[in-house]
Amino acid sequence: MASIEFDGKQIEVDEDGYLTNLDDWSEGLAKHLAEGDDQELTDAHWEVINFLRNYYQQYQIAPMIKILVKEIAKVMGPDKGNTKYLYQLFPDGPAKQACRYAGLPKPTGCV
Repeated sequence: MASIEFDGKQIEVDEDGYLTNLDDWSEGLAKHLAEGDDQELTDAHWEVINFLRNYYQQYQIAPMIKILVKEIAKVMGPDKGNTKYLYQLFPDGPAKQACRYAGLPKPTGCV
């Protein structure tokens, strides 16, 4: 099993870089993961990350992009619930990249 070093300890991740233990997640770790992708997390990023964490807590699944867009549109409106906006925030794939930063498993339907 792979791991990353953060805050003086080893954090286990799967072959795609997703946390294997969701309890290892912290905001600091999310920032660390984003820095590894040359990204700085803004309030807009955190809005999506927190949405995903709440969604996962409620449904026990990380949503694929189609469902993510639909659910964000319901909660935050069409300006934020669309693929163009989400890809601007998470250019490596909104569902995959945002879920990784949120400490969630790889979304269903992602290859």
